[in-house]
Amino acid sequence: MDHVRDWWQGLSRRRRRLVAAVAASVCALVVVVGVQATGSAGSAAGPPPVLLVPGYGGSRAALSRLADSLRHAGREARVVTLPGDGTGDLRAQTRALDAAAAGDPVDVIGYSAGGVVTRLWVNGGGSARRVVTLGSPLHGTEIAAAGGVLAPDACPVACQQLSPGSALLVSADREPVAVPWMSIWTENDQTVVPPESARLAGAVNVSLQSLCPSAVVAHSALPTDPLVTRVVLGALSGDTMAAPAAGCVSS
Repeated sequence: MDHVRDWWQGLSRRRRRLVAAVAASVCALVVVVGVQATGSAGSAAGPPPVLLVPGYGGSRAALSRLADSLRHAGREARVVTLPGDGTGDLRAQTRALDAAAAGDPVDVIGYSAGGVVTRLWVNGGGSARRVVTLGSPLHGTEIAAAGGVLAPDACPVACQQLSPGSALLVSADREPVAVPWMSIWTENDQTVVPPESARLAGAVNVSLQSLCPSAVVAHSALPTDPLVTRVVLGALSGDTMAAPAAGCVSS
C-alpha cells in the first residue's frame, strides 16, 4: 500500500480531482450494472408456481389433466392435498393451501368448493398473484341447503358452509377482491345452483356460454374442458388479466 500512497501524493491537486472523479463514475457504473443484472435474474425466474385446489371431497384426480396442460405450457403446477376427505371445515382447508404456498407468490386455480377455500385464503392475506376459479359456489349452492334440510346427517361441515347465506360466505363476501381474479362457470351446472353463484364482484366474470353459445359443459367437466383450459392458460399469462376472446374450442 505504501507505493499507492506515494503515487497518490506525487499527483498534483488537479490530477487527484480527475482521478477521484473517474473512480466515482466507475463505482456508479458498477452499481447500475449490478442492479440491472439482479433485475434480469428476477425476470429470468419466470412466473410463479400454480397451485390447484380441489373441490368438495378433495379429489386430486379431477385436476390432474389441467395440471398437465399447465406443465406442458411451461408452468410448474401442483395439486394441493386437502386434509381428511375434503368435506371438513373450509377454514381448515385454507391452512393446507397456505402450507403449499409456503409464503411465496403463487397463482391459484380453485375448482368448485376449492374456489371458496381460495377466497378465504386470499381474504386472510394469502400470497396469491392471480386467481382463477372454476364453477365455484362463492355465494353458496342450493344443493347444499337442500342437503342440510333433507339429510342433515349427510351434510358435513363444508356442506353446511356452502349453503347460501351461511355465516362463512356472508363474512367472506364483505372482503373486496384484492388480487386479479377470473371466475369461470358453465350455465349447464347442476351442482352449483344457481350457476351464477360463481359471479364475484371485482373479478373478471366469464360464463362459458358467453364465449361459445353452443358449449354444453357439466360441472364435473370444467377442469378438463378444452375451452376452459384455453381460458385458464390465457388468464395466467400476459401482463394483465383480461376477458378472454369469444370462440369455441373443439375437443
